[in-house]
Amino acid sequence: MGSYGQYCPIARASEILAERWTPLLIRNLMFGADSFAEMSRGVPAMSRSMLAKRLRELERAHVITTSPRPSGRGKTYHLTPAGHDLGAVITALGDWGDQWLEITTEHSDPGFALWAWARVQLDHDALPEQRTVIAFTFPDQPPTNRRYWLLAEHHDAALCYSDPGGEPHATVTADSAAFVNWHRGALQWTDALRSGGIHVSGPRRITRALPRWNTHHPALPTHEPT
Repeated sequence: MGSYGQYCPIARASEILAERWTPLLIRNLMFGADSFAEMSRGVPAMSRSMLAKRLRELERAHVITTSPRPSGRGKTYHLTPAGHDLGAVITALGDWGDQWLEITTEHSDPGFALWAWARVQLDHDALPEQRTVIAFTFPDQPPTNRRYWLLAEHHDAALCYSDPGGEPHATVTADSAAFVNWHRGALQWTDALRSGGIHVSGPRRITRALPRWNTHHPALPTHEPT
């Protein structure tokens, strides 16, 4: 990281936090992502080499710490007390962006919306106990970002990037902007269905329950600072 050469705490903090991608990595850690793969899924447009570089820089700055994974392969990433204190900064940045910045189709990545939904926006009480697979297709996306599966079971859910097997219990075909607007709470599910922005098929008990699985607001995991 380069230095501004100024003693000002804003300048010194900016040497770390104003680097491209860094606020999103801290957001991902706040969302509970603790592996390289999960961090990468939260920033799919970021190269793996740049991700590795930024993580090394954050570790050198004592914003994150690492430990070997129990399997012996790879690392587990955690926020340090200094990293946890950045949570208020990231939250304030999000509040400012929500108030002053517009969301366009350029910001409508359905893959990220699904990742955030599965990680921090699940209403666990509304999720089914039995294994339930929802297949999502976004025809307006490139092939690499077009198909996902949400696997729900035991009042929890995970996002799958390849077919988990078996026939899906329901399918969702959606325009990316409509889906993202629903996901963030700016569009009602019924309005999205009525306009054709979202089309869902499957048993009525599942298709009617599906929108209730999303809280529309992140519920951050509670972790003690390490």
